Amino acid sequence: MSGYPPFDGLAATAAALIVILSGIVSLLGTGARRRAVELGQATPLDLCELTGITDPGRLQDVFGPPDMGRVWRQVSMDDIRRARRPLGHLISNDLIDWGSLAIAFVSFFFRHPLMEVALLACVAVQVSSWVAAMRLPR
Repeated sequence: MSGYPPFDGLAATAAALIVILSGIVSLLGTGARRRAVELGQATPLDLCELTGITDPGRLQDVFGPPDMGRVWRQVSMDDIRRARRPLGHLISNDLIDWGSLAIAFVSFFFRHPLMEVALLACVAVQVSSWVAAMRLPR
């Protein structure tokens, strides 16, 4: 914690705010996609994000064919958990998002070099999940 006194800790605070905003947006998006699955309105984008499958054609191999409206009505969250890939855990795992939020909140009150390392790890996880989500079909 050395630096010019008015700006001491500014980078850590900015990183914590970035993690908090990214985590909240990720949790809201994942919740909306899970709700679509529970309502029987799972679109290819919903299934790709929740499972981490990047090829929409592969969704038919895993979940069967969609109905006429290109939605899967028969898919449940248990089916999605069984088909989930590591990329799906990175993009839409609530534990990762809640853990990142917790570390970001604690970093406001507890300053330590290890806390800054943990905060940088949270930034890396959040950024990598957004980059991975950009690989999904639109």
